[in-house]
This record gives sequence, structure tokens and C-alpha cells, in this order.
Amino acid sequence: MNKLQLERMKNDNGFIAALDQSGGSTPKALTIYGIPKEAYADDALMFELVHEMRSRIMKSPAFTKERILGAILFEKTMDSKVDGKYSADYLWETKGILPILKVDKGLLDLENGVQLMKPIPNLDKLLIHAKERHIFGTKMRSVIKEANEIGIKAIIDQQFEIGKVIAAAGFVPILEPEIDIHMKDKQAAEVILKQEILEHLKILDANCLVIFKLTLPDTDNFYEEIIKHPNVVRTVALSGGYSRKESNEKLARNPKLIASFSRALTEGLNVKQSEAEFDTILDESIQSIYDASIK
Repeated sequence: MNKLQLERMKNDNGFIAALDQSGGSTPKALTIYGIPKEAYADDALMFELVHEMRSRIMKSPAFTKERILGAILFEKTMDSKVDGKYSADYLWETKGILPILKVDKGLLDLENGVQLMKPIPNLDKLLIHAKERHIFGTKMRSVIKEANEIGIKAIIDQQFEIGKVIAAAGFVPILEPEIDIHMKDKQAAEVILKQEILEHLKILDANCLVIFKLTLPDTDNFYEEIIKHPNVVRTVALSGGYSRKESNEKLARNPKLIASFSRALTEGLNVKQSEAEFDTILDESIQSIYDASIK
């Protein structure tokens, strides 16, 4: 593990940019960006177009280490280049931003009110490759749709089990048990989730460091115990479908919780914008999310 990178993630101001739209979410991300499905005939061209969008964001003068700590990449992005460098090397060497890799392979069908992660085949090989590409950490997402104790426990069991394997390989894993913002009993699910996380943290080896990515809570400062836990490097928030304005307002009311936004980050960006227009909108977005993250 790179100690300099770890200290930066632990102590510096800023937030994590989520640029990890995968196969299922890429068409929607491109549509919002102004590229309809009719513009590409196959997945290869689709991923080429989304890499161009991500590269445009990463290369923007608005995308700086002063406000952004890390960026989450999709696996194909890790093996793609920006200005002649592999994406992770470009982020760290050129921008001073930590590269993080999305490692999950999507979600299983709903069971006990939750969607567990699909199995991650050849995780060991992926982690070896990630080390070759100079990745700092990883991210994996599950989804909670009901306040079901059995389902939520299963999600946290799975997240910690795989997270410990990733940590042992020398990375800092981001555990992301997302709570659906549209569920009717969201607060009840948050209570169960926090308790399960704290129970697992009690028995976690002191040398095993993790990051949590959690849905913005209904109760302000709800995750304070998790944020302050010695095993937790950082706790970050996903926007989860809230607008950028609403996400920032909620985030600002949660001290020490920082952003890891995707849709809220890229809100307003369009493929047809001039570089000046694109950079101005991105700069305003980044500044607003940064301001909310450091309050």
C-alpha cells in the first residue's frame, strides 16, 4: 500500500469522483450526456464513447487534486489511456488524484429485500492486474430496498468478507451497501445497517482499513460512529438519485462525511458543449460538491 496515498485519503480535504458507470448504467449516462443509444451500434463503441466522456472530465482544468481526492474507475477504463498514460497513472502522476477500481460484477435478483453482489470470478487475478495498473483502492456495491434484517445482514457479511480479501492484497476497499432513497422505510433500514456495520467493525483486525460509501442519511450526522472508527479511513456519501442541489444540502449537514457522487457530479455536462462551457459547468459542480464536503 502506498503510504503517501493513504495519508492523502485519510487527511486531505476533497471528495471522490465516481466515474465508474458500467455496462448497465452506461447507456443512461451517455444519454444524459447527449449521446443517444442510436449513436452506437455495439458495446465496443459505447465504451469508447463513455471513455471519451470520462477522459474529458479527467483532463479538464477543473478536475484538480485541490478539490478531488480520488476517482473511481470502471475496469475497462483502467485498461484505457488518457494522454498516452493508463488512466490510473494519468490520475496520480499528472493530476495527483488517487485511482480506485470498481470490482463488483453487478447485482443478484432481489431476495430478503436486498440485492447482493454477483460472484466476482477471478478476483485474485483482477487484484494482481490492478496492482500492475497502480490502483489504490477498490469499490463494490450492493443495494438495500427494504428494512429486512436478514437481507441487510447478508449484505454486510458479503461486503466485509470480500473487503478483507481485498485489504489483504494491499488495497483499501470501499464497501458500498447502498440504501435505495425511494424505499418507504429508509430510516429503519439505516438503523439496521449502522448496527450491522458497527458489529462487524468490532471484530475487524486493527490492520484492516476500509472506506464506506453510504447513502445520504435522513438523520443528520447519523453515521458519526462509523466515520470516527479507527478502521475507517474515510466515509463517503453517494447521491443515489438526489439532485446535486439536494445532495449538497444533505451532505453539508453531515460533518466529516464527504461526497462520492456520479450523476450529481456530471449533472449539466453535454457532449456538444465547447471546452470553455464544459469546463465552467464542471468547475461549478466540483466547487459546490467540495464546499459541501468540507463543511
